[in-house]
Amino acid sequence: MADIKIGILDYGAGNLRSVVNAFVAIGHEAELVRSPGQFANLDLLVFPGQGSFGDSVKQLQAANLWVPLKVWLEQKRPYFGICLGYQLLFEGSEESPGVEGLGVFRGQVRRFSKQAGFKIPHMGWNGVKFTNPENPAWAGMEVGETFYFVHSFYPQPEDRNLVACETDYMSPFASGIAAENLLAVQFHPEKSQQAGLRLLRNAVDCLVPLELRLPAMAVES
Repeated sequence: MADIKIGILDYGAGNLRSVVNAFVAIGHEAELVRSPGQFANLDLLVFPGQGSFGDSVKQLQAANLWVPLKVWLEQKRPYFGICLGYQLLFEGSEESPGVEGLGVFRGQVRRFSKQAGFKIPHMGWNGVKFTNPENPAWAGMEVGETFYFVHSFYPQPEDRNLVACETDYMSPFASGIAAENLLAVQFHPEKSQQAGLRLLRNAVDCLVPLELRLPAMAVES
């Protein structure tokens, strides 16, 4: 297997070991990215954030990771976002009024409203409806595949063409988006057993260029 360089963004928020272990389980080593200089040699950047929207922005800025992250996304380099790594792609969040997100896409992150019979946060297994089942991100998955969620907020993209999947909780919401060299989801693949590992494999295949994924060919003498 080719030596793909996968970086997992680490700005001091939460235990990332389960994400590292999930990539190891599919045959890929991953390094924790803690400094701007580590971005240069990566083939895929993974952002599995947890915590609050505003605090995450401050922590990324304090760690000098905010600017290189924005540059990475502006250059449309391969990116896979999980939870806050999905939410921060938008302009702002009701969780942290006045705090600007990365603004890669237009839209806001909304809070689930209180409704009888529904708990907040939305926690546990729930189904995902693929807007385009032919998207290679969903290869090998069944209709209505379930993943593990833990969140009280969800992005509301202005561009409906971005939406790669939806989940029904109170009402349908965009649980994932896809764009050029980018895939981001609200659920946690690293906690979603075989379906999650399948998605991580697909993400590597979709986002990392083929020439980087193929083993180096032997040079004939």
